[in-house]
Amino acid sequence: MQKSQKTVKESYCQKDNVEHERYARACSAFHGEQNNQDGVDLFEKIISRSNLNQAYLQVVRNKGAAGIDGMTYDQLLPYLRENREVLLTQLRTGKYKPQPVLRVEIAKPTSSVRKLGIPTVVDRMIQQAINQVLQPIFESEFSDNSFGFRPKRSAQMAIIQAKAYYEQGYKYVVDIDMKAYFDTVNHDKLMYYIEKKVNDKQVLNLIRRYLVSGIMDKGLFTKSDKGTPQGGNLSPLLSNIYLHEFDKLLENRGHKFVRYADDVNI
Repeated sequence: MQKSQKTVKESYCQKDNVEHERYARACSAFHGEQNNQDGVDLFEKIISRSNLNQAYLQVVRNKGAAGIDGMTYDQLLPYLRENREVLLTQLRTGKYKPQPVLRVEIAKPTSSVRKLGIPTVVDRMIQQAINQVLQPIFESEFSDNSFGFRPKRSAQMAIIQAKAYYEQGYKYVVDIDMKAYFDTVNHDKLMYYIEKKVNDKQVLNLIRRYLVSGIMDKGLFTKSDKGTPQGGNLSPLLSNIYLHEFDKLLENRGHKFVRYADDVNI
């Protein structure tokens, strides 16, 4: 727009809410794993019992379709009970290989389609676990003009901010929509931006493996040498990390703007 002249620690097995029983079952699946405590490196925080329990619950709350392996969200807990040791060992040794995302197309009001990538429920849980640890690290750095895919922020808040700029006298608007943004993110640049705040090699390697895990579209595998498929639990955070550099550029140039996801009003 241009102007016309809680730090309370609690056991995940003792939550007093309707999810108490589900928490207890999830805790039993990861019983004996290290709790998330200060001083533990980022990777250990990600795979800690408490963080994985929380990630599991979020995946179950979200429900959603199965990925390429056909496993549904309600089959995740039995799988974890039987395979938790193998899964944690693979993650710690760097041998875990994320499965390709399942390509689906959703019709948009403009008669075009939005391409989504559905990870398996196991990969959704791991991505969610990564997101829960990394989001607080990056959140404090993000622009106040960014509203998409951020906790306690919404499209309604973006509208209120735009209205405030209008009332300040900014009348001319440039609307920018980044076409196929999620499918065109440069992996090397994204990793460079992540490495500015994260130096844990295990975490960085795991994120990179998710970026290059590939796409299964109508039974055919396609390599993913760019992009972060829209539909994954980690993709919203990664998109904001990438676009944060754009936000800083606009701010340094003195622009007033509102960004919601990959839509920008200047």
